[in-house]
Amino acid sequence: MLTYEPAETIAHRLDPRSKLAVQIGFAATALAHTSPRALIALTVVAGIVLAATQVPPLETLYAYRFALVILAIAPLVAAATLGPPWIDVERGSTSARASYRVLLILLVSAAYVRSTPVRHSRAAIQRTIPGKPGQVLGVGVALVFRFLPVLRGDLQTIREAMAARLGTERNAAERIHLVGVLALTRAFDRADRLSLALQARCFAWNPTLPPLSFSRDDLPAFGVAVALLLSAFL
Repeated sequence: MLTYEPAETIAHRLDPRSKLAVQIGFAATALAHTSPRALIALTVVAGIVLAATQVPPLETLYAYRFALVILAIAPLVAAATLGPPWIDVERGSTSARASYRVLLILLVSAAYVRSTPVRHSRAAIQRTIPGKPGQVLGVGVALVFRFLPVLRGDLQTIREAMAARLGTERNAAERIHLVGVLALTRAFDRADRLSLALQARCFAWNPTLPPLSFSRDDLPAFGVAVALLLSAFL
């Protein structure tokens, strides 16, 4: 599960705004460059980011297993043609490089999630984007970070309950129908309980957020972010 975990790494000491800048720069560069040399360089950068946050790559890939299935299927679908030669290698190769870039962006995002508390992410967004738009975006990000792990836990519970009741003996269509209906029901129930909890706690659009401050450790991070952004235009 990709959630915040306290640690004493360099990334944990950074201001969330500098980490967001690195993410934006990395994503911009990954989307701008598609050559194999660029992908190798981006892989090295992503590996350094994961090492700086002490994020285990195999555990992260397992957490993204559903997204990996889609990323793996995309090149096969792109390469398939309705007539001779039946497989377009060039299109498949282009799609594979695009999938790999998305995977690298997901890995860097996982490093951010592991090293940044949700409240700090909300504070960084609201202090970067002034006014109501920043408040709405900050609340949205905070709710997503807190809500998605709960929904994934519900989905896992549903699948385990089905397996315990020999639900795996049903055909694929029935299993998809049952899981989908139960997952949506749980999601709506969770949303109703969340709404009630927010009302009971007198939800505020502009609460007292944790203090944020830049330090010397943030200077190299901003330097990396600027370098990545500039490389996107080169």
